[in-house]
Amino acid sequence: MPKMEHIREVMTGPLSAEYMRERTGAGWQLVAVEWQRPAGGDVRETSATAGEVPYGSRVSNDCAHLEENPGEMEALTLILEQIVQDRSLSHMADTLNQRGYRTREGAKWTVVSVYNMLPRLIEVSPRILEKEAWIERRKQISTVG
Repeated sequence: MPKMEHIREVMTGPLSAEYMRERTGAGWQLVAVEWQRPAGGDVRETSATAGEVPYGSRVSNDCAHLEENPGEMEALTLILEQIVQDRSLSHMADTLNQRGYRTREGAKWTVVSVYNMLPRLIEVSPRILEKEAWIERRKQISTVG
């Protein structure tokens, strides 16, 4: 299959038949159309406009809000635990991989992917630290080397 070239153009006026003939004559094929219009009333940020869902969260079943993603929160908690133990980023990545955790993309953890989680960990750690499970886990961490 030949490599395909794609371009995205922002329209500043109406789409004309002459413009379409010009583009198709140049070998281009129309593959998508995107429409927009002003929204009525107050415009609230939705998941489509808000960007990517933060690691440790997922879209709820009602699609109206985010909820905790248990598997991703376990990975974040494990990273936090290893920070408390003063482990290196490479050790954290190895531990995550050995325990079967994968990144959101399904890849193995690397030093870079763990490092990229640190800002998210700063955001979510207050919620982790106030959980009863963390309080018990923290007691065990203190006694571990």
